[in-house]
Formats: sequence, C-alpha cells, structure tokens
Amino acid sequence: MDEKLALARRFGTPLYVFDGRVLKKRMETLRAALPSNVELCYAVKANTFIIDLLAGDVARFEACSEGEARICLEKDSRPGVLVVSGVNKDAAYMEELIAAETPVSRYTIESRLQFDMLLGLARKHDKRIPLLLRLTSGNQLGLDKSEVCTIIAEFADDPHLDIWGIQYFSGTQKTSVKRLARELRTCRKMIDRLAQDYGFTCREVEFGPGFPVPYFDDEEFDEPAFFAEFAALLDEFAFEGPISLELGRSIAASCGIFFTSVVDVKRNDGQNYAIVDGGMNHLVYYGQSLAMRQPTCALLREEGVPAGELDSFNICGSLCSINDILAKQLELPGLFMGDVLRFDNTGAYCMTEGISLFLSRDLPRVCLIDADGEARLVRDLEPTWQLNESK
Repeated sequence: MDEKLALARRFGTPLYVFDGRVLKKRMETLRAALPSNVELCYAVKANTFIIDLLAGDVARFEACSEGEARICLEKDSRPGVLVVSGVNKDAAYMEELIAAETPVSRYTIESRLQFDMLLGLARKHDKRIPLLLRLTSGNQLGLDKSEVCTIIAEFADDPHLDIWGIQYFSGTQKTSVKRLARELRTCRKMIDRLAQDYGFTCREVEFGPGFPVPYFDDEEFDEPAFFAEFAALLDEFAFEGPISLELGRSIAASCGIFFTSVVDVKRNDGQNYAIVDGGMNHLVYYGQSLAMRQPTCALLREEGVPAGELDSFNICGSLCSINDILAKQLELPGLFMGDVLRFDNTGAYCMTEGISLFLSRDLPRVCLIDADGEARLVRDLEPTWQLNESK
C-alpha cells in the first residue's frame, strides 16, 4: 500500500500530515540558495506543529501572540531562540517574560506605545532588553520613519535598551524581484539615515521577503532563478551584520499533506459531485477562491481496486455551504465511497486559517513524520461543539 494512503487508513481522515523529511530538504534548499550571512527566522504563525521538526534548522522562531510564544518556549527553550513580535503585545505577559529573564532574542517594536511599555518594564525590573524597530511598509504594521528616528535620537544609549536594528515586512507571495529590490532599498536608506543623522549603527536587519509558494496547477515559477536573483540583491545590499530572513509559508508549505475521504457521490444537473469529510474549513490556499484554480490533488486507492471510467468531479466539503468547494472538474478514474484524496502543499496556514468552528465539526487529526520516517499522532480529533454551546 502507498505510504501516504497507509497513514490515512491508520489514523483516519480528515488528517494533516507534516513530513519532517520534506522539511529537512526544504531547509537545505533555502540555505544553499542564500548568502552565508543570512540567518533564517521561522514565523510560527504558518504552522506551530512543526516547531519540533525545525529545532536546530532555524536560528529563531518568531511569535506574534502570547499563545505562539508559549508554544515556542515549550518546544524550544534554548537561549536566543524566541522573537516576540505582534501588533498587540499583552503588558502582563511582556512583564512575565522580562521579570523571569526568559531568554528572548528580540522584542520587535510596532508602535510608540509598545516602545514606552517595554522600556517601562525594563526599567522596573532593571533589565536590558534587545529590540528591533519595525519600519512600516505603509500600513498599520510598524513605525513611521519619523518615529524610528525619534526613538533612536532619544533612546539609543539608554542602559535598559539594546537596539539591534530594524525589521521590515510588507506581505506574502511576492514574485517580483523588482519589488524586493525596492524594499531592500527602503531598508538601506533607513540604515544610512540613522548612521548619518544620529550616529547609530544598525547591527542587524530582519527582513520578511514573503517568498512565494506555487499552490495551483496553472502557476509557473522558477524558484532557483528567483532565489539567485534575490541572493544577488542581498549582496548588493552590502550589510555587514547578520540579515535575518523571516519566513513562514516558504519553509512550511511543502511539508504538508491533507487527506480527506469521500463520504458521498452523486450527480446533479449533469455534474458529478463528491462530498468529502474535509472542507474549506481545513484547506486554505493563498489566492484560493471557490476552487476557480486547481490545487495539486491526487486520488489514493488500494491496489487491485478496479478503476471507474475517467470523468470530471466537483469535490465539495461537509459544511453544507455552496461555497465549500475544494476542486472543480477534477479528472478522476471514478470516485467511490471511502476513496482518499490528498492535497499537497498544505503545511502552511491551512490548519489555522480555516473557519474551524463553522458547523461545530471536529478539528482534524495531525500527524508528524520525523527525519527517520516514524509517524506519530500529535493531535487526535478535537471536538468543537462545546465551544459553540452556551454555558
């Protein structure tokens, strides 16, 4: 039996499988493609389940909430691993981290209010805390350029602050090298301005390139050529200190597979429909819209099971919504009750971005495969109906 089908049969569906072997190869690809002064920071919002699998393969984990930070520290408590980010930092939790001398690598600053809060806590507990100032890319995230300059002018030498440099991120799925070049120039101008006007030397840059992931069959993307051009941009950037690339989707996507089983097959108004036990509450691709684009999907079936006639099927989920469509007009050799469909590139965001509480259906199981190929269930089916019930 096919290895992946065996997992679906062993653990049941709907099921996420995150493969550490694929993840290891992905990290090797990224490291080989990037300059030696580049460190990788994993944005755990993409997938918190694979933190264990990434330990030792990334320099840091970036958490944007208290919950993510607690998961990171539970999974990897090495000093200097955690980057505490996010636009809404809870003051009580920040104090807990600072007072307990939790080995935080960096605190990012998203606003003047955050800066004042963290500085006040550092002074209260007489601690020196490491900071990165997030430069806005023209939205609600980060600090205005003038605010960055004001903070450096007034507080660069404060004994309770260790300001390392700047952070910059403008979005995801960026296929334009020219856009990345413009963003790096923005960072370079800020670095030079701080040096020339305030005598401040940036010792570190954390940059979110938003590398793209091709999710759909109609996408053509030459990743090696893209990485080569981006590596050349980093060489031109000519930054002497470490550059930390914050990546989530690009690291995690390829290691994930989502399995879902056919629970009903019918024909309505000349169209074939297959209902599966998963749905759009479990399968979220960036750019997905009512299955107008075809994700990578394959039918898994035991050997010896006779195939039906090749036909087109609309694959629909269990949410009792006409919008719950995973694939349209998928060419398959028939579909039968109990057949399993695998959707690839589901390692990033699928398990957290979906509308998990709709219809009070259970959260899917989650399986991890380690570097030796050993599979283990790390989350069983998780009922949600009690979360939707009044007490």
